[in-house]
Amino acid sequence: MSRLTLSSFQWMVFILAGTIVAPVSVAFAYGFSADQTAELLQRTFFVMGLTSLLQGFLGHRLPLMEGPAGLWWGVFLAYAGGATVGNNSYGILSSLELGLFISGALFLVLALLNLIDVVKKLFTPTIIGTYLILLILQLSGPFVEGILGAEKGKLDGKVAILSLITLAIAIVLSRLRIGFFKNYSVLFSLIIGWLLFAVFRLTGNNVVAAHQVFSVPHWFAWGRPTFNLGVVITACLTGLLLLTNLIASVNAVKQVVKPERDESLRRTSFIMGINQILAGIFPTVGGVPISGSAGFILMTRIKERLPFLIGSSIILILSFFPIIMGFFAGLPAPIGYATLFMSMAGIIGLGLNELKSELHKEKKVTVTTLSLMAGTGILLLPQAALAGLPSVVASILHNGLVVGVVIAVILDQTLGREKPSQLVDKHPD
Repeated sequence: MSRLTLSSFQWMVFILAGTIVAPVSVAFAYGFSADQTAELLQRTFFVMGLTSLLQGFLGHRLPLMEGPAGLWWGVFLAYAGGATVGNNSYGILSSLELGLFISGALFLVLALLNLIDVVKKLFTPTIIGTYLILLILQLSGPFVEGILGAEKGKLDGKVAILSLITLAIAIVLSRLRIGFFKNYSVLFSLIIGWLLFAVFRLTGNNVVAAHQVFSVPHWFAWGRPTFNLGVVITACLTGLLLLTNLIASVNAVKQVVKPERDESLRRTSFIMGINQILAGIFPTVGGVPISGSAGFILMTRIKERLPFLIGSSIILILSFFPIIMGFFAGLPAPIGYATLFMSMAGIIGLGLNELKSELHKEKKVTVTTLSLMAGTGILLLPQAALAGLPSVVASILHNGLVVGVVIAVILDQTLGREKPSQLVDKHPD
């Protein structure tokens, strides 16, 4: 019973730490007040907790958390400059609500028409492996900056030292032969790191203000959805690109958990659509299954589904208590980055494992190397190079993950395709 309790609590902490950053940064970008930030956090945990349970019970049935999608996160930040927050007018935010509805509708249509398997054929091991590697390459910058406490180009020495100590503790615990400490390394390192920050008074006033003990998430908090053609186009593109994340995340966790039963992606896609629609009704950043769950399972060795379901249930219940959520939101961001660093790093191994079966094929190697080089090059391209383009277009083109995967799909379907004659075994005469 104690093992189940600790495992469930560790899943809760993992979901919590992996979900906080996106809504807090969006709130900052749009100039939200403390109360508005608390409400956004509440809605985010409500939507992610609920859809994690729906996926766990009815969808993919895997220990795979739902979290804010990095692509939607980028879209929200890209539109932040043109949004008008104040005087109860949310401008672009209300059009993003409609965009989330459209993204959700796209997933529902693909599921209802049973087109997911058709789309899935595009995501070969070459594409999935390329995606997972590019994902970590893109996340490595923000993670390292977060651990080092880098703000506005300057490092915070004390924050960096304490974060690195926390990371070292997480690495040591995850490598111990004592199963108890190894399985709960994320939980223990997070608690120790938070205590270190508190001792050195580096926690600041991070706790989000909340004036109610219990409240229900507020629907259409940004007003009624409004039409914006640019947002509609962006939402359609975002929905299609999220399919890559959906399929890659499910495959990554299957590779670790090795479930006896292979659930249909049709149900997973349908619930993904519900997630997007719920994110529009209870406005927040649209969600997606998080690939980092596979790394978390690898490190903690918690492969059972029950602890994940209990952890998701706790997150859902906590979303109705703003004061409790405000306390957890006080987690110093560097500690979150440090404790999750090992989980994220494990994804590279999964990506390499996907590519392992393809490395003997020259065409597949060419597809992978060209895509990785293009995606990484775009990622390192100075932001000023795209300054003349519309903000949303620039945001997408500067996303090395998106560009690299799109290039990989195109090359895999053209350059990487094997001719029928190549598929026939050649026997010597």
